[in-house]
Amino acid sequence: LRWLRYNSPPMYPLVLLCTLAALSWTWGPVTAGRSCSETRHVYAEKGYSTNTAPLTQISGEHLRLCPQDYTCCSSQMEETLAHQSETDFLSAIDDTSQFLHTTFTQRHRKFDEFFRELIDLSEKSMNQMFTKTYGRLFTQNANVFQELFVELRRYYSGGSVSLTEVLSEFWSRLVERVFSLVNPQYQFSDEYLECVNKHAEQLQPFGDLPRKLGLQVSRAFIAARALVQGLATGRDIVNKAAKVHWCVRALMRQWYCPLCRGMPSLRPCHTLCLNVMKGCLANTADLDTEWNNFIDALYQVSEKLEGPFNMELAADSISVKVSEAIMHMQENSIATSTKVFQGCGSPRLTPGRSRRSPKESGGNRRPFRTFSPEEKPTTATGTNLDRLVSELKERLRPMRGFWVSLPHTICNDKNMAADVTNEDRCWNGQTRGRYLPDVTGDGLMSQINNPEVEVDMARPDVRTRQLIMELRVATNRLKHAQAGQDTDFMDSKSPPPPPTQHKYYDWFVIPFLILFLLSPPTFALFNCPLSACLISCLSLSDIMSLPEGEVEEGSGSGGGGERYSDDWPGYRPYSPPYSKPPLNPQTPIKPPRVRDRTGSKWNRSKGQSISAVSRPAFFSLAVLFWLSVMVTVAPFWR
Repeated sequence: LRWLRYNSPPMYPLVLLCTLAALSWTWGPVTAGRSCSETRHVYAEKGYSTNTAPLTQISGEHLRLCPQDYTCCSSQMEETLAHQSETDFLSAIDDTSQFLHTTFTQRHRKFDEFFRELIDLSEKSMNQMFTKTYGRLFTQNANVFQELFVELRRYYSGGSVSLTEVLSEFWSRLVERVFSLVNPQYQFSDEYLECVNKHAEQLQPFGDLPRKLGLQVSRAFIAARALVQGLATGRDIVNKAAKVHWCVRALMRQWYCPLCRGMPSLRPCHTLCLNVMKGCLANTADLDTEWNNFIDALYQVSEKLEGPFNMELAADSISVKVSEAIMHMQENSIATSTKVFQGCGSPRLTPGRSRRSPKESGGNRRPFRTFSPEEKPTTATGTNLDRLVSELKERLRPMRGFWVSLPHTICNDKNMAADVTNEDRCWNGQTRGRYLPDVTGDGLMSQINNPEVEVDMARPDVRTRQLIMELRVATNRLKHAQAGQDTDFMDSKSPPPPPTQHKYYDWFVIPFLILFLLSPPTFALFNCPLSACLISCLSLSDIMSLPEGEVEEGSGSGGGGERYSDDWPGYRPYSPPYSKPPLNPQTPIKPPRVRDRTGSKWNRSKGQSISAVSRPAFFSLAVLFWLSVMVTVAPFWR
């Protein structure tokens, strides 16, 4: 400028004017930039330091998630807000699913407490009433009833217990005790009582009451346990399904990019929010079908508990049915004892007592009796199963379709997205304006054209697939509970034993045996001994290939194989007891018998298990085969 002033004065004003214009064009956007005060204020309200927040808008070339336009966010602010968007998203899911979590947690606790209290009150009522009615007779045999309730609690708590075996064991032990009480003039050994117990199913000393009680108790306990387990499963599914951590970019773009543009009050467009949420929750939406089936199954089981599978009635009926069963056995004790004495032999008399007829022996017994209505067990205080079920059913209805409607529920919140009617004054992902793309469908496979979220449809979320399997298992358990079936102890037909293979090998060897017998006269000398050897091998193969332990059973085969059929005493016209020595001679006092509770009653009575694994005699057959070949081709060696 100094050179121009002294060397070319006429040009100086023009050059100075151009220089000032250029400088004003360069500095103009910076000095006229928009203030970031609103952004800094909102950022500080969230608890973050504003040290890294610019005072005015700066170039956005450093941004990785938001549009790279002029911005009020530094790189550190963008990263912080990205984490905040994920936190807000998880909080929105938690808030929306809080109804589910609270319902499942509270209902599970209430039903569990109620059912456990019913079992406790049932046992308490039985102890009180039986002690009052039978006195010392009950207290001496109280362990039979205590063990029944221990097993019922163990089953309800999820233990590996078969209700059928529990009740069968209870009636087996009870028939032994009651049979001894109605025949006090006799002494019965353990072996004799085992004989009584073995034929109790045919004798039916308690009438049809064990079947009725078993049906009622089994249905009620299976349904109660399935319902409580189902409520716990629902609670766990909600906790696991609400954890989504892979959608940060889309969440940041819709919720906090407007803040970085200096427009903190601008909400994302409703349709933009739907596309983002449907993409982020694509795998979760796939839970919906199995979730609806699960909710329906819970609803149906709760209805069963209101009606035929009522747990209150089942718990009340235990004491009453047992009392009626004991009464039935006493009333029919003469016929029952007569059949037992005929089938199991005459028992040994108690020292100091004379033999009486069955009718006489029951004359001085303390009579059993049933309960009056006012003595029947009471239900849980302050609770009612019908009320609990009604409350549960009211809360289950709105749960259907929860996961597929979750995006709409979140986006309908005015703090999360703009109103659906406000289509022009909302954030469309780039600036203020209408959001043009269409809203995608629900589920993983519908996200192929989602413009906001990239979803790898070739790799479904493993965690979601696991949740689907958990729902299917729980639904299957609930559906079987509706039919009174326990999936853990469903009867299944055992597969037929594999066919024995030795017959096939026998037919395979026969041609070689024929060729051997038709061999040239040169080997006639060896025909007889070798033929005998081959036949012996065949017989050995038959024996060796029989399944292990396979023995044809018949009368007298032992091993506890006694049968109670039409030719067993008691199913013929009455005949006097056999005049044979008693089966239980006097023996020294033994310690109390401890039953094997690890197996079924059938296995305990048999005393052994039979393996069905066969052992084919491959070695014998191989020797037989090669011996036949060698003898057949021997003439060609000469």
